[in-house]
Amino acid sequence: MTGKGSKQVVRVTIVGEEYAIRSEATPEHTRAVAAYVDDAIRRVLNGGGAVETRKAAILAALQITDQLFQAEQSAQALAGSVRSLSTEIRRWLPPAKRGDGPGV
Repeated sequence: MTGKGSKQVVRVTIVGEEYAIRSEATPEHTRAVAAYVDDAIRRVLNGGGAVETRKAAILAALQITDQLFQAEQSAQALAGSVRSLSTEIRRWLPPAKRGDGPGV
């Protein structure tokens, strides 16, 4: 969770169970994260197969982690594209404007 400062306790409900989450994030952020987890678990539970809540939570965690890994790969690819584009653009600039010469 994001943010710096004092930790707050936020009460959230995930699959019918209440949890007290201590976080430096805003209460709104904490509630949004909890709602996302709750929704992911409920999607697994409603997926047709009879799965107990604990197993559904593990399957939901795997799905969320897969989404995280895919997002990280996309971010790395995007960063690589930006670096390549920056290098290409730098070639078109006059030497004094490139940021790598004695004029910096």
